[in-house]
Amino acid sequence: MGFGQASCGSRPLVRLVAVSVDTWLTSRFEFTASELTGALGDSVTVLPIAVALGALTPAPLALVLALFGVFQIVWGLRYGLPVSVEPMKALAGLAIAGTLAYGEFLAAGLLAGVVLLAVGATGTLGHLQRYVGRPVVRGVQFAVALLLASAGLDLAAADLRMAGLGAVVAVAVVAAGYRRAAALAVLGAGTGWTLYAGGLPAATVPAVGVFPVGVPALTVGALEGTVAQLAMTVGNAAVATSLLLDDLFDAEVSPDELATSMGSMNLLAVPLGGLPMCHGSGGLAGKYAFGARTGGANVILGLLYLGAALVAGVWMGFPMAVLGVLLGVVALQLTRVAFETDRPFVVGAIGLLALLTNVGVAFVAGLAYWLAEGWLADRWVFLAGARGD
Repeated sequence: MGFGQASCGSRPLVRLVAVSVDTWLTSRFEFTASELTGALGDSVTVLPIAVALGALTPAPLALVLALFGVFQIVWGLRYGLPVSVEPMKALAGLAIAGTLAYGEFLAAGLLAGVVLLAVGATGTLGHLQRYVGRPVVRGVQFAVALLLASAGLDLAAADLRMAGLGAVVAVAVVAAGYRRAAALAVLGAGTGWTLYAGGLPAATVPAVGVFPVGVPALTVGALEGTVAQLAMTVGNAAVATSLLLDDLFDAEVSPDELATSMGSMNLLAVPLGGLPMCHGSGGLAGKYAFGARTGGANVILGLLYLGAALVAGVWMGFPMAVLGVLLGVVALQLTRVAFETDRPFVVGAIGLLALLTNVGVAFVAGLAYWLAEGWLADRWVFLAGARGD
């Protein structure tokens, strides 16, 4: 009897727990049309860069897409928010442009993972961010844009007719008011042409292995690429994303927590054939703009990526001239973001220096200029105070 009474008495508590869990789940995960369109907002940059790397480097596109899918789902479940998962654009741009060999690309991704995990775990990200001014970060973005544009022009020049068709698609989409979707539209047009020419390949499950198509190569170039990437990651992927999560969702996710997530993601993904990946404020803003409000968008996009991984072979026949246009559109988008600054001279100088030398040299020069300018400004304030001005 006592047991029966206890069971009856526990039912309201069980119902309360069930309702609480249901409320928690529905507040963090929705699977609606808005979440679907929001999910696509994060693919605007991911898919063009992933396809370009698959076409121009040994990167195994099927594994790349599969791991993007896995980590979209992982971080959607972890945060319950439409946190973005994007390629590390500086490293991807250097690899696409041929500045980094594939082995150096892998090594740089692993190094970035180690550094991010370390600074995130020790809470030192905020200290590092203070030394790298936003104009320096924007300069690295512009440098990557110039490298992508240069590579794109070389590819487009090989078949001006196909390149012209790709450019018409991009211009039409921009003219219609969908500037952010221009790269995705060019990718869709090229994919349609590829399907028309070769048909849909049979679905194939990607084979998983450790460093399936190459091994890391630690070189000076890899170190320079890592430094350039971290300059972008600290500002845009950690600090800016943390601020945007607070602004859009009233969610407290610290930059150090995001750095830890990114570090662990790279150390797991890169050895399995994935790309160096990060969170990003641009991808998060894109998801939000397209309607995403919960981690459900990540789950939806993750499943779409996993499905795309099964037929990744379709992009192996992607027309190179259209790929050149695609890189050009991505470069223009990066340039636009890079010059959202009150110091365009610094941004432009770093970008041009990178084109003439390399991104590592340009970053160091830009950082030195920024630190020197800050020191002189502080010195001037000190002297003015000492004189009583």
